[in-house]
Amino acid sequence: MRDMNMKSRLNGIWQPVLAMVCLVVITGVVVACSGGSGATTSGMAQVNVMLSDPATCAAPDGPYSHVWVTITDVQANVNGSASSTDSGWTDLTPGLSQGPKQVDLLAQANNQCFLATLGDNMQLQAGSYQQIRLMLADNSTGLTTNACGTAPNCVMLTSDPANTPHALLLSSEAQTGLKIPSGQISGGAFNINAGQTKDLDIDFNTCESIVQEGNGQYRLKPVLHAGEVSTTSVSMNGKVVTAGATPAPVVGAVVSLEQPDSTGVDRVLVSAVTASDGTWVICPVMQGDTTKPYDVVITGGTSTGILYAPSIVTGVTIGSTVGTVPLNMLAGTNVTAAASTAMISGQVTSMNASNAGIAIDATLTVLETFPNGTYTIPLPMTATQDAATAVTVTTSMSSTQNPSCNPGGAFCADYGPMTQNYGTAQASGPLQVPAAGAYIGAWSSGGATLTQPNVLPAYVVDGIATMSNSATTSDCTPSEQKATILFNANAPPLSVMNANLAFTGCQ
Repeated sequence: MRDMNMKSRLNGIWQPVLAMVCLVVITGVVVACSGGSGATTSGMAQVNVMLSDPATCAAPDGPYSHVWVTITDVQANVNGSASSTDSGWTDLTPGLSQGPKQVDLLAQANNQCFLATLGDNMQLQAGSYQQIRLMLADNSTGLTTNACGTAPNCVMLTSDPANTPHALLLSSEAQTGLKIPSGQISGGAFNINAGQTKDLDIDFNTCESIVQEGNGQYRLKPVLHAGEVSTTSVSMNGKVVTAGATPAPVVGAVVSLEQPDSTGVDRVLVSAVTASDGTWVICPVMQGDTTKPYDVVITGGTSTGILYAPSIVTGVTIGSTVGTVPLNMLAGTNVTAAASTAMISGQVTSMNASNAGIAIDATLTVLETFPNGTYTIPLPMTATQDAATAVTVTTSMSSTQNPSCNPGGAFCADYGPMTQNYGTAQASGPLQVPAAGAYIGAWSSGGATLTQPNVLPAYVVDGIATMSNSATTSDCTPSEQKATILFNANAPPLSVMNANLAFTGCQ
């Protein structure tokens, strides 16, 4: 059984929600939920661009010891639908293309919450910027000093004491610009007025951005968010303990900061893991859409593999402490790891408009629905599963699958736990989530009071399809599929073997 005593990566004042790794661009950024065009206004303003990373997948307990990327530029446009070759792009980091910056996304932050500054303070036209693009160096680029040895972007594994670099394969978008649309910008847009100086944070969720190919190679499929932050390091913190008369710290619990998307589903912004004393810190916290609540969702388990029921604290105020949040054990006196764990597995299939198989990437999350909303439930760490908020699988021909794809003409991928790598196309076994329904309650300065509306969880497996050769381009019609989970209360351990997602009309 894997030791649950995960050390926290959140020393000091920074940590995850974007479970994740983060690129921080400092300037007034507001995240928008819809595309379209903003506008520049008269007058000039200034922006600072920074990089941050609160990650849940770092050594010693996570699968990666280092993830190096080389950044060559950051640009912004008031037109949310502008292509990389359209006019109107403002270079936020001039000079960076001549002197690219290689950054370890899993390094300790050494500048308050941030890993690096990406260029000097930059003057730009005031306006509402609807799109941001991040450029990475091509793997043929030579660097004077290269931590990866050859390719400028690479991953190193915790299981390898020699830290052998594995090149990260990139899509062509990495050079033309990894798009961060308005829906992934906190507040919907980066708004900056004349005379203002703002800090823009680009959050690079490393832990959800690495996909291992069936041939063992690693591919970077960046999960990016951006938003306005404060250099005074607005943060969120709290403590996770066991429920009961004698609460004890819960080590290695996954704490995710979430906010509803345009459909009302709570999506993870950033994540953290708890330290040996049960405490956690998320820093920086982007200034998001103030019309929507911030919610905190927590999962965790014991060193013997028993999973606690999730805890959800709704309506949290940014810049405040969440306080002490308890995690509850499954009811009963002889709870076992098997009885406390719900096992979910299935197959993702993909076909084009002609009903022929075609490869896609499908990012899978587990959701739990309540009358007041639907929340993303992070995958807790177990003996065979690394902590994560999402899993990405890549479909392939049936000859590589066991069992084969159904229907036979489709491409497919079986999904399960990500043991020591995230997004493995050849995953074996089920996703593991708590077998008990979540405890939920509203935040207050005196502490949240949590109740359990349903003994059994109301889970849904949610899959979002993107092109396998693209970092961000949506694919299939529709691009989102869901599988509702129905558990049999009389047959523990809870297990579902047919949570299948069938994507059609893929390109």
